[in-house]
Amino acid sequence: MKRIVITLIMLLPLCLAMAQEGKGKFSPEKFQADLEQYITSRAKLSKKESEAFLPIYREMQKKQRELFRQQRRMARNKPTTSEECEQAIRKYDEIEVKLKKIQQEYHNRMLDILNPSKLFDVMKAEGEFYRKQVRPQADKPQPKDKQHEQQKPKTKHNR
Repeated sequence: MKRIVITLIMLLPLCLAMAQEGKGKFSPEKFQADLEQYITSRAKLSKKESEAFLPIYREMQKKQRELFRQQRRMARNKPTTSEECEQAIRKYDEIEVKLKKIQQEYHNRMLDILNPSKLFDVMKAEGEFYRKQVRPQADKPQPKDKQHEQQKPKTKHNR
């Protein structure tokens, strides 16, 4: 579950980066439609199940999205003092707890619509979809300034 949250956090900036690299404009609507289609097909949801499930799923994502934005804003600037760092850590943890509570609330609602096996398949399909979206970005060559940051320091083990 935590992987899904982390993947979601990582995915949004990557999608924006794809749009800036000349791959065309990123369309949130197309992305959402592709995600829903992938989930529906991988979890083998019937039309009736999809019609009942997807509005609740979208509602959950909308609530989570704002919390993800807050986390991204917090991650941009490192606080300067120890006290500010502690406050930032506590705030980040509060957001994580809120995300988990939202997930729990909506999973309970989704269990009223889907059997547990199908909901499990939905969760698995969602994670697969996000990983497939992120993986092509990870395989691309990095700009030179980014390559330098990611190079391992030379030690006697990797010389």
